[in-house]
Amino acid sequence: MNKKNHKDTHFQNGRRFPPGGWGYVFFMFIFVVCAIGVSSGLCSIFFNSFFNKDASAIITALSAMTGFVLFGIVVMLVNFILRRDEKKDLHEEHNNLLDAIEEISRGNFNVLINPDPHAPHQEIAAAFNKMTQDLGSLETMRQDFISNVSHEIQSPLTSINGFAELLQKIDLPDDDRQRYAAIIEAESKRLSSLSDNLLKLSSLDNNKVSLSMHEFRLDKQLEHIALTLEPQWSAKNLTLEADLQKLTINGDEKLLSQVWMNLLHNAIKFTPENGTVQLIMDNGKVIIKDTGVGISKEDLPHIFERFYKADKSRDRSLGGNGLGLSIVKKIIELHGGSITAKSETGKGTVFEIML
Repeated sequence: MNKKNHKDTHFQNGRRFPPGGWGYVFFMFIFVVCAIGVSSGLCSIFFNSFFNKDASAIITALSAMTGFVLFGIVVMLVNFILRRDEKKDLHEEHNNLLDAIEEISRGNFNVLINPDPHAPHQEIAAAFNKMTQDLGSLETMRQDFISNVSHEIQSPLTSINGFAELLQKIDLPDDDRQRYAAIIEAESKRLSSLSDNLLKLSSLDNNKVSLSMHEFRLDKQLEHIALTLEPQWSAKNLTLEADLQKLTINGDEKLLSQVWMNLLHNAIKFTPENGTVQLIMDNGKVIIKDTGVGISKEDLPHIFERFYKADKSRDRSLGGNGLGLSIVKKIIELHGGSITAKSETGKGTVFEIML
């Protein structure tokens, strides 16, 4: 259920009669003093009236005894009221929690319990509120994910359907027929790539991918991938500068190969003709730098988010689906490493990876 269809729901949780404190002590002190004074006066009147003699010692003792008895009675009465009120508060807190859980079961994650600082279990209310906020964030992410997947699937399907209808025309020129067939093939590959990336992300998220760790030469791997992509950077007359130090690491060679392939492919894809791509290793850090179009400050913090595209029209024309960098980040994190990006529009992008 869409959480946007729900209004914020608040449940008041807390006591109506807060006990204790210095006010309570002061009240009891004044009460005892007054009780002793009153009892002393009554005893004095009684003895003077009926016995007609001074009995100050007896009066003092009786006054003190009367004061303490009254004090005990008041303490028990106040404690009884407080316990009864606490039971009411616990019952109300229990009912509020059940009502809030019922709202969550209906799909409403905008549920908050307003904690009172005097409530007996205010930490439960705070933990519950944090849980609902986290669930709300997950629900938003789930809906965004479904929306993005639907959009990414719908676009190539629309193209395939449209050009398939055009291919059915009898008098269609051969050149147009070839062009339409090529578009259908490209969109089909795009759908296949999207499916593969979604399955890969799902496996990585659920830890279904078991890392095949072994030692290998990282510099040799980077060199091999750079040579594999030579047709792409040569076609754009790019200069690829490599400064690779000899380094042996322990990792999953196949998964890390996807990382370097994706990052280098992006650097080549978004660098104009006659530009430069640099591949550097410095004290165990891999740096991939290009002189490409760059990324704006507004987009830079979001580039590792799934389906996020800094320039949707540009990415679409080049076949991207916004999942590559998410996969890259996940693989690096599985190896206990980190990746950061620095960029400026029109001045290129730098990715730094520490394993």
